Amino acid sequence: MRLTDLRDNPGASRKKKRLGRGIGSGKGKTSGKGHKGQLARTGVALRDFEGGQMPLYRRLPKRGFKNLGRRVYEPVNLDRLQRAIDDKRLDPSQTITDAVLKSAGLAVGTNGTVGVRLLARGELKAKLSFDVTSASKSAIEAVEKAGGTIKIIKREKKKRLRGSQKKKAKGGAKGKKAGDAAQAEAGAAS
Repeated sequence: MRLTDLRDNPGASRKKKRLGRGIGSGKGKTSGKGHKGQLARTGVALRDFEGGQMPLYRRLPKRGFKNLGRRVYEPVNLDRLQRAIDDKRLDPSQTITDAVLKSAGLAVGTNGTVGVRLLARGELKAKLSFDVTSASKSAIEAVEKAGGTIKIIKREKKKRLRGSQKKKAKGGAKGKKAGDAAQAEAGAAS
């Protein structure tokens, strides 16, 4: 067997259909698109068009909403923690934080997540201390039963400014700086 003898299985790859290459090819002239009309043109978007009938996405009612203030946590279960300790990816003597879990590969920290939530699936044998964003009641009980501690870190809420509040916040900061500079000059002059 040589490299030159290697072949795909028969029928595994098919030749590309060559369009617009004369009458004899069977796909010449209009290239299988028929004569004129919307479907013969490029840039046709008919996916949700139902011939003028009210389309399905407009017949069905709207439902729900996206909560802009939602908190999405990344779940980490106790069995995965125990496995990481057994594999020596986690050091049980150090305090386990969100950053430590990320470096150990237990939490990815994808966009939109606000932190790690500890969940109680599995069994924890090691005595650990945690500083995490969130934990379930049963996870807290399981950690304390194993002799460990959990400290829940409170997240600071950002105050959302709207419209004129944003302008005031920007303008107020500039005005303060200017006032400070004027006071400094007055102090230097006297």
